[in-house]
Amino acid sequence: MSSARPANPGKSRLCPHCKATILDSASVCPGCRHHLRFDSVDAARRAVPSSSPLRVEGIIRHPPDGPAWEYSVVLVIRDNAGIEVTRQVVGVGALQPSEERSFTLSVEVFGRAELVPTLKGLKKP
Repeated sequence: MSSARPANPGKSRLCPHCKATILDSASVCPGCRHHLRFDSVDAARRAVPSSSPLRVEGIIRHPPDGPAWEYSVVLVIRDNAGIEVTRQVVGVGALQPSEERSFTLSVEVFGRAELVPTLKGLKKP
């Protein structure tokens, strides 16, 4: 008998540590990185993204003079018809003169567990 949860792609739940909405299949929260359950090797493989098709990085630098800048980081997800699925304010803050902030957005895709290489398949040099 398997203790793994049945596959239901896209089903979500709250992380008990940070309260972020995460995939039900996650063994590790992608936000706070706490372990949520200790499952079989198959479950551990599901925690590893099979690909990262999008990664954007940027830096905002405030010039050494002038008033403080305020910023809001807003994430919008749209479906293939262009309809907004979700909009969230991810973070807010302020930049004082000569300060900078860097931002990284990445989308991690989790494929079927059998498509992700097993730990046994990785050979040490």
